[in-house]
Amino acid sequence: MRLGTKTARRLRRDQTDAERALWAKLRNRRLCGARFARQVPIDRFIVDFLCDDARLILELDGGQHAESRSDEARTAFLEGAGFSVLRFWNNDVLANEAGVLERIRESLLISGTKITDA
Repeated sequence: MRLGTKTARRLRRDQTDAERALWAKLRNRRLCGARFARQVPIDRFIVDFLCDDARLILELDGGQHAESRSDEARTAFLEGAGFSVLRFWNNDVLANEAGVLERIRESLLISGTKITDA
């Protein structure tokens, strides 16, 4: 088993409260019928959530990510590979779930992904 796959499995098992809350809204095409996967290896990175059809990556950040140069480099790499990256603070996911979901919906629409009311 590749190291990235092993790490991704561990991250899926040991998710944060914010990841757990957002995954409950994304899984099984619950948000606009879009298919999301969690803790997906892409090159040397593991992204929190990916909607491959929309080329949309969702990253949830805790306080350790404030003004992180490595996060900037990671985002630049992923955007260079053709992905759009949305970053949300864990606190926003937990305190403003509706706003976070609306921002994700907007990004799905902008991407041209066919969405449903599901």
